[in-house]
Amino acid sequence: MDARRIASRIAAARRALTAPLPMRITNGLAMVSLVLSSFDLLRLCSDRDRHLRFPLGGREFTTVVCQLGSVIYLLSLFGVPFAQSEAPPASGDGDADSRRWPAAVAPSPMPDGPDDGDEEIVAAVVSGALPSHRLESQLKDCRRAARLRREALRRITGRGVEGLPFDGMDYQAILGQCCEMPVGYVQLPVGVAGPLLLDGRQYHVPMATTEGCLVASVNRGCRAIAASGGAGSVLLRDAMSRAPAIKLPSAKRAAELKMFVEAPSNFQALAAVFNKSSRFGRLQGIQCALAGRNLYMRFTCSTGDAMGMNMMSKGVENVLGYLLNNFQDMDVISISGNYCSDKKPTAVNWIEGRGKSVVCEATIKGSVVQSVLKTTVEKLVELNIVKNLSGSAVAGALGGFNAHASNIVTALFIATGQDPAQNVESSQCITMLEAVNDGNDLHISVTMPSIEVGTIGGGTCLASQSACLNLLGVKGSNHDSPGANAKLLATIVAGSVLAGELSLLAALAAGQLVKSHMKYNRSSKDVAKAAS
Repeated sequence: MDARRIASRIAAARRALTAPLPMRITNGLAMVSLVLSSFDLLRLCSDRDRHLRFPLGGREFTTVVCQLGSVIYLLSLFGVPFAQSEAPPASGDGDADSRRWPAAVAPSPMPDGPDDGDEEIVAAVVSGALPSHRLESQLKDCRRAARLRREALRRITGRGVEGLPFDGMDYQAILGQCCEMPVGYVQLPVGVAGPLLLDGRQYHVPMATTEGCLVASVNRGCRAIAASGGAGSVLLRDAMSRAPAIKLPSAKRAAELKMFVEAPSNFQALAAVFNKSSRFGRLQGIQCALAGRNLYMRFTCSTGDAMGMNMMSKGVENVLGYLLNNFQDMDVISISGNYCSDKKPTAVNWIEGRGKSVVCEATIKGSVVQSVLKTTVEKLVELNIVKNLSGSAVAGALGGFNAHASNIVTALFIATGQDPAQNVESSQCITMLEAVNDGNDLHISVTMPSIEVGTIGGGTCLASQSACLNLLGVKGSNHDSPGANAKLLATIVAGSVLAGELSLLAALAAGQLVKSHMKYNRSSKDVAKAAS
């Protein structure tokens, strides 16, 4: 046992000796004292040979004092709802105060009221004797763990989190699923755009955002699409990827492993090993790249209605274990070698795709362009070339040939419980505009090769996000056709991006962007004063 651990235990023992008794122990002692003294008094009074004399003898005096003390203490519990048995001293004894309350912050009423032992637990977290991340496993009550962690945080930092909501969250549901060491949740407004008329069906699109104009803009785009007959979508590919990094003794040896993995004759054996990891994960292919003696193997597979990263990782681990039988000199550096590529803008995702690859298109009537979008077909086509294509090329964009695809993707991802960080590759998009029908109408399309979504797992289990998925008709897994819900969600994302691109480009072409933001995104109301 090291010196640091010994010192920690000595400090914990010292705190236990100097701390007041817990309230449940003092209550028990008072009850025992009351019962024993009552029995003794009854016995003394029933003894006819023993006469009561004053002054009282030692035994009688002790019995009466215990009786009165117990009665007074127990009556005080009825007069004061929560006895402050561990409240810091009211006097100015700075040393004693600092020993009892390390953060020098007095306790305050906690949500739901304190339970027996709460103060001891909070003090242990503040002192470091009980790590915050162990509260759930120690208490077996996720809500109570979050409440006590919140109070410990207040005492440690000296800053309250009163504006951070606590009630209304199912803390049991997020355990091992969404978030560790929770203390509350963040409120985010959700707006609904639409209806979006896509592939002959209408969808009301939930968007969680704090950017004024965004929902209104997408809503206008939906109106223009619906007035022109709706949009259509095509799902080109459904393939999540994971690429481990492998090091071998030489580049020659790495090339041998590459040829073995990519050989068509070996694919069925590798697929059989991979597919054992899941009922829904099915290996589609393995693409390799070399960098010296390092080999990067990019596995792709379908993942049903899940986004599929965990499914992919388990399957890849199975295959790596199988390959070790023939290539015992291979060294697995990492299950992810960035050739996947997750949460980074990369050319491999832009070219090969990752997750769902979707194209969405619509033909907007010239009359709708003028009446709803307040501009012309010619201006929109020119703006798209100069801004989205040429301007993005000058900037060196990688998959960023669009006006604001990430705006819509992020808002939809947060509302439906997706991983917001995967907005990075999911927002890769090229927007194309052309004049059709002798220049009278406008054809618009968005091509998005890496939309990474799922309708089960992760944040989709939360009540709010589950409600948004239900609004779109894609909640949970599709038992009749596994993967159908996730595919449909990907097309809805692309359709919403199409509407957002159309509306923003129209606002820019008409010179209305600044005016719109001043109207919807620059409220003069004092929000802080209104909230108070």
